[in-house]
Amino acid sequence: MSPLRRLAGEALRFLGVGLVATIVALIIFNVLVHGVGVMDDAPLADSPVLAYVIGNGIGMAISYHGSRSWAFKEREVVHADGGATAFVVINLATMTIPIACLWFSRDVLGLDDPISDNISANVIGLVLSMLARFYLFRRVVFLRPEPEEAVRAVRPEVPTDPSTSDPARRPSS
Repeated sequence: MSPLRRLAGEALRFLGVGLVATIVALIIFNVLVHGVGVMDDAPLADSPVLAYVIGNGIGMAISYHGSRSWAFKEREVVHADGGATAFVVINLATMTIPIACLWFSRDVLGLDDPISDNISANVIGLVLSMLARFYLFRRVVFLRPEPEEAVRAVRPEVPTDPSTSDPARRPSS
């Protein structure tokens, strides 16, 4: 498979996983901040950043599972914990992007209606943070396995036949 085709497949699966996680986070955020017909009094109407963190924390759990088992299923995880710590750190770091957009919209521009909140945090901020996450997940959490030929070129002693992995069983030269 060509590198461009592999990248396109990963990007589409990443977007699919992100869509599901984002829908869940959006629903939770809007219920907590605006009620949106579910509650008369929104419990976090005065704390949109906290509501955003809660909604996206739940979305992050969905995103990790989907990324690990589907979006980046063909990539190796070299971290002992399956990449969970790096995944969480990257998500928390990139979560500051939509939070900054939400803060700017509310505190600088004075916009606190549902449409402004969602455009600033869940459109502008989400797109920017999604690009950063995709790049960082591919570079830090889910690594592309090295083709066997590349491994042999760098480390020629790596056997290609599993039966020769034991030095005592290697054929003599």
